Amino acid sequence: MAHLTRRTADLLKPFSVALSSMRLLTTTSTTPITVETSLPFTGHKIDPPSRSVETTPQELMTFFRDMALMRRMEIAADSLYKAKLIRGFCHLYDGQEAVAVGMEAAITKKDCIITAYRDHCIFLGRGGTLLECFSELMGRKDGCSKGKGGSMHFYKKDSGFYGGHGIVGAQIPLGCGLAFAQKYSKDENVTFALYGDGAANQGQLFEALNMAALWDLPAILVCENNHYGMGTAEWRAAKSPAYYKRGDYVPGLKVDGMDVFAVKQACKFSKEHALKNGPIILEMDTYRYHGHSMSDPGSTYRTRDEISGVRQERDPIERIRKLVLSHDVATEKELKDIEKEVRKNVDEAIAQAKESPMPEPSELFTNVYVKGYGVESFGADRKELRAVLP
Repeated sequence: MAHLTRRTADLLKPFSVALSSMRLLTTTSTTPITVETSLPFTGHKIDPPSRSVETTPQELMTFFRDMALMRRMEIAADSLYKAKLIRGFCHLYDGQEAVAVGMEAAITKKDCIITAYRDHCIFLGRGGTLLECFSELMGRKDGCSKGKGGSMHFYKKDSGFYGGHGIVGAQIPLGCGLAFAQKYSKDENVTFALYGDGAANQGQLFEALNMAALWDLPAILVCENNHYGMGTAEWRAAKSPAYYKRGDYVPGLKVDGMDVFAVKQACKFSKEHALKNGPIILEMDTYRYHGHSMSDPGSTYRTRDEISGVRQERDPIERIRKLVLSHDVATEKELKDIEKEVRKNVDEAIAQAKESPMPEPSELFTNVYVKGYGVESFGADRKELRAVLP
């Protein structure tokens, strides 16, 4: 019974904390290790950072655990969608985990992140729990948005995560607004506004970027270039697919988004730049293994050989596995044990999320207007409505 209580408590913790309660590995040292990014950075109107990145055995293991958990969560979401326990739109992040994990390693929870609808792993990285994730995906009360947002509208304001947005590109001006608030408050933090290559031609991006540059806002625009906007290859949608150069007068950096250390280095570099000089664009060269959404098989506009080739050559988790083994940080068996523990954590979170109740019907009328206004249900049976308008 005590074991069950401890397991349930783990599901309510942020995932990195929950996993740290596992059996200690043979190496937990903080002795520095220097690694080199897989590819050099390419700069636009800026000198790129060094390829040498300092890490520790502890950070290597954290990266492995975190990305393995994100991968397992998304694979489980695929199964839940096919079982019709997740309804509506659902966009999975497997393959792109290095962006979420590397970014978190370079910043604090006082920095803000805002993204589009491929948001599950970003939420998890910001300190969200598996229970909140799966409950929200299944439209349950224990979800991070009380079951009312679903896959595309995860949110965690207390950790600086402002969603989860369904309208293509709409989060970018909102992100610049967050950066404006940070500069106005003089709090020395930055905002990362993430968008895909499919949103990179949106007019609102360039309008917001122009204002951010005029006012030297601490805004970092991150193009997660997974090379397909829905089913359209980047070269068919953009005359210039060098997205890091698209800011023209704003500096940019091209980053290997499948290398967690390259992402970490680029985000650290960009934060320092943005606080002193204003906005910068990061293009993360990454790849999604699933289709655009669960309604897209992902194989009609690209070959299976292309997908398997990326898995074999560039997979972010396998890159970390090789580093861990080559530096004798852990054994193959210990890494397999972590993956088993991750699977167990995910399965237990799903079981608990299934027990979470659906939101009350009266919740339809909440969170629509500011407090004190709008329509609310009342009465003994909650069937009477009362409207208060400004």
